[in-house]
Amino acid sequence: MDQINKNILQELGQNGRISNLELADKVGLSPSACLRRVQDLERRGVIRGYRVVLDKSALGAGFVAYAAVGLNSHTKASQEAFERAMAVAPEVVECHNITGTVEYLLRIEVADLAAYKSFHTDVIGTLPQVNSITSYVVMGSPKDERA
Repeated sequence: MDQINKNILQELGQNGRISNLELADKVGLSPSACLRRVQDLERRGVIRGYRVVLDKSALGAGFVAYAAVGLNSHTKASQEAFERAMAVAPEVVECHNITGTVEYLLRIEVADLAAYKSFHTDVIGTLPQVNSITSYVVMGSPKDERA
């Protein structure tokens, strides 16, 4: 990974819709050389895809909470069952298996506190694998570079 590739990734990270011509100009390459490098980064899996960053508030899902979830059994079957349930829950936008006192950290995006309470009680709270749920409500996000 040379500095030019790092510069390409930085520019694409800021604007995934930048034209190849503009990208080439910003990183100091000819358009054809720039395109070859971007295609190589895609082929090698360094660039895994391009995404749209949505304003969740405008879509009615402006309430964000993290939930630390502890399981009552540390078996593979228990983890797989929990992960399957989270995979089909549209409210869960991130599910991370973590180290520490709990097994999972979830990022949950819903319309409001009432919707979160419903999800907490009617979805997570009904799973037989779940032993504990600790909620952390996001009050603001001064830095959020997810794409």
